[in-house]
Amino acid sequence: MPQANNFLHSKYTRSDPGERARYVSFEPGAPPFSPAWHDALGRLGKSLRDAGVRAVVLVYGCYLGADLFGSGRLDEVGGLKRGYSRGIPGLESLLAALRPNEYQRSLQDPSCQPPFVNDDAGKTKLDNLLNDKGNFFEQYVKGLQTGFSQTHAIPFTVQRSLWSSLHHHPGRMEGALALLHELNHLKTQKGLQAGDRILIVAHGHAGQLLALLSNLLAPGESSVRETVFETLAYFYEQRETPSESIQQLQELDRLLAEDQFTTWPSLDVVTLGTPVRYGWDTDSLGKLLHIVNHRPIRQDGKRWLAKMELPQIVMELPMASGGDYVHQLAVAGTDAVPASPWEVELDQALRENLEPYDGFERWLECARRVTRCPNDGECLLIDYHDATGTSPDEHLFGHACYTRLDALLFQTSHIVETLYGA
Repeated sequence: MPQANNFLHSKYTRSDPGERARYVSFEPGAPPFSPAWHDALGRLGKSLRDAGVRAVVLVYGCYLGADLFGSGRLDEVGGLKRGYSRGIPGLESLLAALRPNEYQRSLQDPSCQPPFVNDDAGKTKLDNLLNDKGNFFEQYVKGLQTGFSQTHAIPFTVQRSLWSSLHHHPGRMEGALALLHELNHLKTQKGLQAGDRILIVAHGHAGQLLALLSNLLAPGESSVRETVFETLAYFYEQRETPSESIQQLQELDRLLAEDQFTTWPSLDVVTLGTPVRYGWDTDSLGKLLHIVNHRPIRQDGKRWLAKMELPQIVMELPMASGGDYVHQLAVAGTDAVPASPWEVELDQALRENLEPYDGFERWLECARRVTRCPNDGECLLIDYHDATGTSPDEHLFGHACYTRLDALLFQTSHIVETLYGA
């Protein structure tokens, strides 16, 4: 895998990923919390310990009140406003389907919207509203923790981290800095060091935080990182109210200056349905695996590609018949529009270094490349068999399957087998 990515954006290639990709079909296995389920997780926990994994961190956001596909950015840069869709059958209907809908709003609590706070109260509120639908809820965490601890006297550390779910460059950068702060606290609290491993599993857009973090933590000098630091520091200092982000940026700068990451545990990363966007710097990571809900329904034999045909895709979306459509369509050029002028300016400044793909036609070009596997890391293309006649409220366009409790054992088994050979 290439190193020294230096914040380069992922390339959208239709090339066969070859041995980097495996194709799997979901099998339910033992019922959650049954004796067989716990025994199987106990064996996986032993394999993790044997491989040096000392903690598992689940990173996730929430779709309630959020712009799941980033359609706001598409409208801002053109979209239907300038008639860019003329002559392309089905594009107007596709854009209408991508815009925030009722399933993204909480009728029970209208205030439940980004930015979300990473505290117990916020997590409990989402658990009550969503259960395991696109949400690492408490039972999921406890299931992993008790299962992994079956064969050892010391409980296995499993914790979850909720990020703000602000789907734009400033929101993701702040999320990456906050996550690093949390990892540093975990390292100190558990006494982790070089030779230990932390397994980080990130759902959906939260995976972008890890891609950014891989570039921020890369060893050696980086002119782009220096520019990003200067940009963030300048804008953070303009805030009337002091932000935790400036302290977290200073913390990262200190850790890099003192070369402390050479004594850190390895960070092994698994993404679940994370759209292909930021590039990965693999020199700062241990292992890297991408899991995508995918059904090879193409007729040309290229089973590693998703299906992007207009206008048929508009009919496929509500049934999730091709797999995860958030992964397929929320690519470069999409984003939520920042809420404040300050964030708009910072978003533009960061975009110059993080994402060169700007404009409506460029998004359409990226989406039509139907890339499933990022340039770096291994890739598991799993058919979760979640294609249904129900509304997107149930499956989130194929994006909700990864956090389902009945998929926990199957998915975890493949993660442990792929990364650690158990």
